[in-house]
Amino acid sequence: MRVAIAGSNGLACSIADAITTNTYHQIIILSRAPKPQLSAKGWQVVVVNYDQAHRQDLVFKLAGVSVVISVISGPAQIALIDAAAQAGVRRFAPAEFEGPAALRPQTDALDRGKRAALERLRYYQTRGMQYTSFVCGILYERFAPGGMYASRIGLRSGIGAEGDYLMHISQKKAQIPLGTNGQPAIVSLTSAEDVGKFVAAAISLSQWPPELRMRGDRMNVSRLIQITEIVRGAGFQKTQYNAQSMQSALQTAQTAQNIQQQLRVITMMATASGRFDFASPNLNALVDVTPTRFQAWLQEAWEDH
Repeated sequence: MRVAIAGSNGLACSIADAITTNTYHQIIILSRAPKPQLSAKGWQVVVVNYDQAHRQDLVFKLAGVSVVISVISGPAQIALIDAAAQAGVRRFAPAEFEGPAALRPQTDALDRGKRAALERLRYYQTRGMQYTSFVCGILYERFAPGGMYASRIGLRSGIGAEGDYLMHISQKKAQIPLGTNGQPAIVSLTSAEDVGKFVAAAISLSQWPPELRMRGDRMNVSRLIQITEIVRGAGFQKTQYNAQSMQSALQTAQTAQNIQQQLRVITMMATASGRFDFASPNLNALVDVTPTRFQAWLQEAWEDH
Protein backbone atom coordinates (compact mmCIF):
# COMPACT_ATOMS: atom_id res chain seq x y z
CA MET A 1 0.00 0.00 0.00
CA ARG A 2 1.26 3.49 -0.85
CA VAL A 3 1.06 5.95 2.06
CA ALA A 4 1.66 9.69 1.77
CA ILE A 5 2.73 11.62 4.86
CA ALA A 6 2.14 15.35 4.53
CA GLY A 7 4.74 17.18 6.56
CA SER A 8 8.37 16.66 7.48
CA ASN A 9 8.54 17.67 11.14
CA GLY A 10 9.34 15.44 14.10
CA LEU A 11 5.92 13.82 14.38
CA ALA A 12 5.76 13.14 10.64
CA CYS A 13 9.18 11.50 10.86
CA SER A 14 8.10 9.36 13.83
CA ILE A 15 5.18 8.10 11.75
CA ALA A 16 7.39 7.53 8.71
CA ASP A 17 9.98 5.67 10.81
CA ALA A 18 7.31 3.38 12.27
CA ILE A 19 5.75 2.61 8.89
CA THR A 20 9.07 1.79 7.25
CA THR A 21 10.29 -0.24 10.24
CA ASN A 22 7.14 -2.17 11.14
CA THR A 23 5.23 -2.57 7.86
CA TYR A 24 5.77 -3.26 4.17
CA HIS A 25 3.88 -0.15 3.07
CA GLN A 26 5.63 2.26 0.72
CA ILE A 27 5.79 5.85 1.93
CA ILE A 28 6.24 9.20 0.26
CA ILE A 29 6.85 12.42 2.16
CA LEU A 30 4.98 15.47 0.86
CA SER A 31 7.05 18.56 1.59
CA ARG A 32 7.02 22.16 0.47
CA ALA A 33 10.79 22.02 -0.06
CA PRO A 34 13.47 19.38 -0.71
CA LYS A 35 14.58 17.52 2.43
CA PRO A 36 18.00 15.96 1.75
CA GLN A 37 18.22 14.58 5.29
CA LEU A 38 15.01 12.59 4.72
CA SER A 39 16.02 11.49 1.23
CA ALA A 40 19.24 10.20 2.82
CA LYS A 41 17.10 7.77 4.84
CA GLY A 42 15.88 6.28 1.59
CA TRP A 43 12.50 8.00 1.81
CA GLN A 44 10.92 9.43 -1.32
CA VAL A 45 10.39 13.16 -0.80
CA VAL A 46 7.89 14.75 -3.17
CA VAL A 47 7.93 18.55 -3.32
CA VAL A 48 4.40 19.96 -3.45
CA ASN A 49 2.65 23.31 -3.52
CA TYR A 50 -0.72 23.58 -1.78
CA ASP A 51 -1.80 26.79 -3.53
CA GLN A 52 -4.98 26.54 -5.60
CA ALA A 53 -3.08 27.30 -8.79
CA HIS A 54 -1.12 24.05 -8.31
CA ARG A 55 -4.14 21.87 -7.49
CA GLN A 56 -3.82 19.55 -10.50
CA ASP A 57 -0.12 19.01 -9.87
CA LEU A 58 -0.95 17.97 -6.31
CA VAL A 59 -3.63 15.58 -7.57
CA PHE A 60 -1.09 14.10 -10.01
CA LYS A 61 1.45 13.54 -7.23
CA LEU A 62 -1.17 11.70 -5.15
CA ALA A 63 -1.86 9.22 -7.96
CA GLY A 64 -1.65 5.68 -6.63
CA VAL A 65 -1.74 6.76 -2.98
CA SER A 66 -4.18 4.79 -0.83
CA VAL A 67 -3.70 6.56 2.52
CA VAL A 68 -2.77 10.14 3.44
CA ILE A 69 -1.53 10.97 6.94
CA SER A 70 -1.52 14.74 7.42
CA VAL A 71 0.72 16.59 9.85
CA ILE A 72 -0.01 19.98 8.27
CA SER A 73 -2.81 22.38 9.14
CA GLY A 74 -4.82 25.35 7.93
CA PRO A 75 -5.62 26.06 4.25
CA ALA A 76 -2.83 23.73 3.09
CA GLN A 77 -4.56 20.78 4.73
CA ILE A 78 -7.90 21.70 3.13
CA ALA A 79 -6.19 21.80 -0.27
CA LEU A 80 -4.66 18.41 0.45
CA ILE A 81 -8.03 16.91 1.41
CA ASP A 82 -9.63 18.19 -1.81
CA ALA A 83 -6.77 16.88 -3.93
CA ALA A 84 -6.81 13.50 -2.15
CA ALA A 85 -10.51 13.08 -2.84
CA GLN A 86 -10.01 13.99 -6.50
CA ALA A 87 -7.08 11.55 -6.77
CA GLY A 88 -9.14 8.67 -5.39
CA VAL A 89 -7.31 8.31 -2.05
CA ARG A 90 -9.22 5.78 0.07
CA ARG A 91 -8.30 6.97 3.56
CA PHE A 92 -7.27 10.29 5.09
CA ALA A 93 -6.08 11.08 8.63
CA PRO A 94 -6.04 14.82 9.39
CA ALA A 95 -3.59 16.62 11.65
CA GLU A 96 -5.35 16.05 14.97
CA PHE A 97 -3.04 14.29 17.45
CA GLU A 98 -4.48 15.79 20.64
CA GLY A 99 -7.74 15.25 22.56
CA PRO A 100 -11.12 14.23 21.09
CA ALA A 101 -12.71 16.80 18.78
CA ALA A 102 -16.01 16.57 20.69
CA LEU A 103 -14.34 18.17 23.72
CA ARG A 104 -13.31 21.32 21.86
CA PRO A 105 -15.39 24.50 22.20
CA GLN A 106 -17.27 26.00 19.27
CA THR A 107 -14.98 29.02 19.34
CA ASP A 108 -11.52 27.56 19.75
CA ALA A 109 -8.37 29.67 19.88
CA LEU A 110 -6.33 26.49 19.41
CA ASP A 111 -8.22 25.30 16.33
CA ARG A 112 -5.72 26.05 13.53
CA GLY A 113 -8.22 24.88 10.92
CA LYS A 114 -9.05 21.52 12.51
CA ARG A 115 -12.83 22.02 12.56
CA ALA A 116 -12.89 22.98 8.87
CA ALA A 117 -10.78 19.93 7.99
CA LEU A 118 -13.14 17.56 9.80
CA GLU A 119 -16.17 19.13 8.12
CA ARG A 120 -14.52 18.64 4.72
CA LEU A 121 -13.70 15.03 5.53
CA ARG A 122 -17.28 14.30 6.63
CA TYR A 123 -18.40 15.61 3.26
CA TYR A 124 -16.00 13.37 1.35
CA GLN A 125 -16.86 10.38 3.54
CA THR A 126 -20.30 10.38 1.92
CA ARG A 127 -18.44 10.00 -1.38
CA GLY A 128 -16.33 7.05 -0.31
CA MET A 129 -13.17 8.42 1.32
CA GLN A 130 -12.81 7.11 4.86
CA TYR A 131 -11.19 9.24 7.53
CA THR A 132 -10.16 8.92 11.13
CA SER A 133 -8.85 11.34 13.74
CA PHE A 134 -5.88 9.95 15.63
CA VAL A 135 -6.33 11.01 19.26
CA CYS A 136 -3.29 10.75 21.53
CA GLY A 137 -3.77 13.39 24.23
CA ILE A 138 -0.65 15.31 25.24
CA LEU A 139 2.65 14.34 23.66
CA TYR A 140 5.33 13.36 26.17
CA GLU A 141 7.73 15.52 24.16
CA ARG A 142 6.23 18.63 25.76
CA PHE A 143 8.28 17.62 28.80
CA ALA A 144 11.54 16.87 27.01
CA PRO A 145 14.65 19.02 27.44
CA GLY A 146 13.89 21.99 25.23
CA GLY A 147 10.22 21.00 24.91
CA MET A 148 8.55 19.81 21.72
CA TYR A 149 10.61 22.18 19.61
CA ALA A 150 13.71 20.11 20.38
CA SER A 151 12.04 17.23 18.49
CA ARG A 152 10.83 19.57 15.73
CA ILE A 153 7.22 19.08 16.81
CA GLY A 154 4.68 21.90 16.96
CA LEU A 155 7.04 24.35 15.31
CA ARG A 156 4.16 26.63 14.26
CA SER A 157 2.11 26.24 17.44
CA GLY A 158 3.76 29.10 19.29
CA ILE A 159 3.78 27.09 22.52
CA GLY A 160 6.20 24.22 21.99
CA ALA A 161 9.17 25.36 24.04
CA GLU A 162 10.13 23.91 27.41
CA GLY A 163 7.97 25.56 30.06
CA ASP A 164 5.10 26.45 27.72
CA TYR A 165 2.91 23.67 29.14
CA LEU A 166 2.47 22.80 32.84
CA MET A 167 6.13 22.35 33.76
CA HIS A 168 9.45 24.04 33.20
CA ILE A 169 11.56 21.12 34.29
CA SER A 170 14.93 22.87 34.03
CA GLN A 171 13.67 25.66 36.30
CA LYS A 172 11.80 23.23 38.60
CA LYS A 173 8.52 25.11 38.24
CA ALA A 174 5.05 23.68 37.65
CA GLN A 175 1.45 24.78 37.21
CA ILE A 176 -1.54 22.76 38.39
CA PRO A 177 -4.83 23.62 36.65
CA LEU A 178 -7.86 22.60 38.67
CA GLY A 179 -11.01 21.23 37.10
CA THR A 180 -14.55 22.29 37.96
CA ASN A 181 -14.50 19.76 40.83
CA GLY A 182 -11.58 21.58 42.41
CA GLN A 183 -9.24 18.64 41.76
CA PRO A 184 -6.13 18.62 39.54
CA ALA A 185 -7.00 18.07 35.89
CA ILE A 186 -6.47 14.64 34.34
CA VAL A 187 -4.55 14.19 31.11
CA SER A 188 -3.95 11.33 28.69
CA LEU A 189 -0.47 11.22 27.18
CA THR A 190 1.53 9.38 24.50
CA SER A 191 5.07 9.64 23.16
CA ALA A 192 5.61 10.71 19.56
CA GLU A 193 7.45 7.45 18.88
CA ASP A 194 4.44 5.45 20.07
CA VAL A 195 2.05 7.64 18.08
CA GLY A 196 4.05 6.60 15.04
CA LYS A 197 3.74 2.91 15.96
CA PHE A 198 0.00 3.15 16.57
CA VAL A 199 -0.60 5.00 13.30
CA ALA A 200 1.52 2.51 11.37
CA ALA A 201 -0.43 -0.41 12.84
CA ALA A 202 -3.79 1.28 12.18
CA ILE A 203 -3.17 1.58 8.44
CA SER A 204 -3.99 -2.11 7.98
CA LEU A 205 -7.23 -2.10 10.00
CA SER A 206 -10.18 -3.26 7.91
CA GLN A 207 -12.26 -0.24 8.93
CA TRP A 208 -11.45 3.22 10.16
CA PRO A 209 -13.97 4.68 12.60
CA PRO A 210 -14.17 8.48 12.82
CA GLU A 211 -11.81 8.41 15.81
CA LEU A 212 -8.96 6.11 16.83
CA ARG A 213 -7.75 6.84 20.36
CA MET A 214 -4.33 5.77 21.62
CA ARG A 215 -2.78 6.28 25.04
CA GLY A 216 0.58 5.69 26.67
CA ASP A 217 -0.38 6.86 30.15
CA ARG A 218 -3.08 8.69 32.08
CA MET A 219 -2.87 10.61 35.36
CA ASN A 220 -3.77 13.85 37.05
CA VAL A 221 -1.40 16.79 36.79
CA SER A 222 -0.27 16.50 40.41
CA ARG A 223 0.87 12.93 39.78
CA LEU A 224 2.58 14.05 36.56
CA ILE A 225 4.57 16.60 38.52
CA GLN A 226 5.29 14.13 41.33
CA ILE A 227 6.77 11.64 38.85
CA THR A 228 8.91 14.40 37.38
CA GLU A 229 10.15 15.41 40.82
CA ILE A 230 11.10 11.78 41.48
CA VAL A 231 12.94 11.46 38.18
CA ARG A 232 14.77 14.76 38.67
CA GLY A 233 15.42 14.18 42.37
CA ALA A 234 14.17 17.62 43.36
CA GLY A 235 11.00 19.35 44.48
CA PHE A 236 9.28 21.82 42.19
CA GLN A 237 7.77 25.23 42.91
CA LYS A 238 4.07 24.57 42.25
CA THR A 239 1.25 27.04 41.59
CA GLN A 240 -2.40 26.02 41.50
CA TYR A 241 -4.84 27.70 39.12
CA ASN A 242 -8.62 27.60 39.42
CA ALA A 243 -11.05 29.01 36.84
CA GLN A 244 -10.90 32.50 38.33
CA SER A 245 -7.11 32.73 38.46
CA MET A 246 -6.76 31.33 34.94
CA GLN A 247 -9.24 33.90 33.63
CA SER A 248 -7.30 36.63 35.42
CA ALA A 249 -4.04 35.40 33.89
CA LEU A 250 -5.66 35.41 30.45
CA GLN A 251 -6.92 38.97 30.88
CA THR A 252 -3.43 40.09 31.95
CA ALA A 253 -1.91 38.49 28.85
CA GLN A 254 -4.56 40.07 26.62
CA THR A 255 -3.97 43.51 28.13
CA ALA A 256 -0.24 43.10 27.47
CA GLN A 257 -1.00 41.82 23.94
CA ASN A 258 1.22 38.84 24.73
CA ILE A 259 -0.02 36.25 22.24
CA GLN A 260 2.30 33.50 23.40
CA GLN A 261 1.20 33.87 27.02
CA GLN A 262 -2.43 33.91 25.91
CA LEU A 263 -1.89 30.58 24.16
CA ARG A 264 -0.21 29.15 27.25
CA VAL A 265 -3.11 30.14 29.48
CA ILE A 266 -5.77 29.00 26.98
CA THR A 267 -4.04 25.61 26.77
CA MET A 268 -3.99 25.38 30.56
CA MET A 269 -7.71 26.25 30.64
CA ALA A 270 -8.35 23.57 28.02
CA THR A 271 -6.49 21.09 30.23
CA ALA A 272 -8.66 22.05 33.20
CA SER A 273 -11.79 21.48 31.11
CA GLY A 274 -10.69 17.90 30.34
CA ARG A 275 -9.94 18.50 26.68
CA PHE A 276 -6.83 16.31 26.69
CA ASP A 277 -8.30 13.32 28.49
CA PHE A 278 -10.47 10.50 27.19
CA ALA A 279 -11.83 7.10 28.11
CA SER A 280 -11.59 3.90 26.10
CA PRO A 281 -8.40 4.14 24.03
CA ASN A 282 -9.91 1.96 21.31
CA LEU A 283 -6.78 1.76 19.17
CA ASN A 284 -4.78 0.24 22.05
CA ALA A 285 -7.17 -2.71 21.96
CA LEU A 286 -7.06 -3.09 18.18
CA VAL A 287 -3.32 -3.27 17.49
CA ASP A 288 -0.25 -4.95 18.93
CA VAL A 289 1.58 -1.93 20.34
CA THR A 290 2.88 -1.70 23.91
CA PRO A 291 3.41 2.00 24.64
CA THR A 292 6.09 3.36 26.94
CA ARG A 293 4.83 4.70 30.27
CA PHE A 294 5.53 8.34 31.08
CA GLN A 295 8.01 7.76 33.92
CA ALA A 296 10.19 5.44 31.85
CA TRP A 297 10.14 7.86 28.92
CA LEU A 298 10.99 10.84 31.14
CA GLN A 299 13.85 9.01 32.81
CA GLU A 300 15.45 8.30 29.45
CA ALA A 301 14.75 11.78 28.03
CA TRP A 302 16.52 13.51 30.93
CA GLU A 303 19.22 10.92 31.57
CA ASP A 304 22.07 13.09 30.30
CA HIS A 305 20.75 16.43 31.61
